[in-house]
Amino acid sequence: MTARIFKPAKNAMQSGRAKTKEWQLDYEPEQPRAVEPLMGWTSSSDMKQQLSLHFHTKEEAIAYCERKGIPYQVIEPRESLHRQIAYADNFAFRRAEPWTH
Repeated sequence: MTARIFKPAKNAMQSGRAKTKEWQLDYEPEQPRAVEPLMGWTSSSDMKQQLSLHFHTKEEAIAYCERKGIPYQVIEPRESLHRQIAYADNFAFRRAEPWTH
């Protein structure tokens, strides 16, 4: 029962950074999922897959795992490259980049 501690990535359907500031703890699956033969649904008897804990800091999540004796793995977040561009740059006289859209 290994736990993963990570910061969730931004949802592709949203433009803001909501729900990406907290750290999340998810458990690795202990058993593989099985396909139910009648309806074709996937199921598992591992109830820890449904559990997701949220913490304000990485240190709180690590302290929780150490207090409960849970082996854990910390996945550090990658910083996204954010370029500040303006709409007027598309029509600049000397554009350094080729037209992209």
